[in-house]
Order: sequence, then structure tokens, then C-alpha cells
Amino acid sequence: MPLLEVCAGSVESALNANAAKADRIELCAELSVGGLTPSKGMIQLVKEMVEIPVYVLIKPRSGDFNYSLLELEQMKEDVALCAELGCEGVVIGALTPERKINERITYELMQQAGFMDVTFHKAFDEVVNQFEALDTLRELGIQRVLTSGGEATAMAGFSRLGELIEEAEDDIIIMPGGGVRSSNIGYLLDLGATEYHSAALVEGARHSDKVEIEKMLTGLR
Repeated sequence: MPLLEVCAGSVESALNANAAKADRIELCAELSVGGLTPSKGMIQLVKEMVEIPVYVLIKPRSGDFNYSLLELEQMKEDVALCAELGCEGVVIGALTPERKINERITYELMQQAGFMDVTFHKAFDEVVNQFEALDTLRELGIQRVLTSGGEATAMAGFSRLGELIEEAEDDIIIMPGGGVRSSNIGYLLDLGATEYHSAALVEGARHSDKVEIEKMLTGLR
């Protein structure tokens, strides 16, 4: 039975995901710029108030994914904080100037994560060669990749997502995300993915919508 991860950009969104019985939360701040690392207060409050697993986005700034050594140290501190607060996972991503996986930064963040699960985020959609990048992440031991197949939405990247899922086999989870909603999740199920990712936002809303999450869960079940 496929799982649903809700991208929660606020405490309210996280609470709605929990109330709707989503399978997991990806917690972040500033969704308007693609998401940034949430504050300690936000992480701590969500961990105190929800029962489902919480994965935290580790992204120090908006813009490209080519991080400096100082930004790496900042991200390592954020990963350590997530472990200290009892989070179940972190969501990371780093590229080289040539738009390949930055193996050094990815490895160091994974080492810092320790017991926590690790997802590679949609920086994956910016790489030059997704199949080469997938092999690199597989070798590094990443648990899953969040991707829309290199397109703006999972629907637009449907064909590539299918190819990535086939290539990944059982070694690494390909989690489709980007515009996933109750209106298209039935179609996206044909990909055969084991996990899906959605912000569950309805038009004009600031927070993930509980009813929309429930509709998606019904579609997946």
C-alpha cells in the first residue's frame, strides 16, 4: 500500500497531516521559495504535537544547491539538532557547480544523520544526468529520492519517473512529488511508486488541507 508524505510548511499544516493520518511529514519553512530549514521552535513544537514521523528539510537558503563549506557546517548543525529533537529523518540535497551530486557534502550529511532516514530532495531535478545521479545516490546509501522526473510537476515528468522507478529497482525509493493532488493521484498510481509526496494545498490556502490529504489517502488505499 503506497505511503503519502505531506510537505508541511507550517505547524498548522503538520497538524492537519497528523489529523488526516498521513504516513509522514516533511517539515519545512518558506514554501514560497521551495522550502527552507524550519526553526528549532517549529521542529520542537511539531514533534510534541504529532504522532506520525517527521522528516526535516535541511536547506539553509534559497537559490542553487552549490553550497560552501560554511553552509555545510551549518547544515550539519541542523542535522544534529534534528537528531537531538527525535526526528525520524532529514531531507538533504547538494550539487556541484557542474550540476552533479556533490558526493562529499551528501556523505558528510548522511554521516551526521546517524540513525535517521535520509531523503535526497528535488535538487535531483536539476542534475545533468538523472540516471548517473541515481547510481551515485544508490552507492552513497540514500534511502529515497524526491523527484518530478526533471519537470515542473510529477504529471509532466510521468514517463521519466517510470524509467527512474524501473532503474531504481528495490535499492532506492523514487518518491514522485510536484503538483500531486487528489485529482491526479489515481493516474500517478500507475507508476507503481511505493511513496508519494504532496503539499496538499488547495487554491488560496496557506496550509495543507486536511480534506485534500484524506482524499489522497483514499486514492492510495
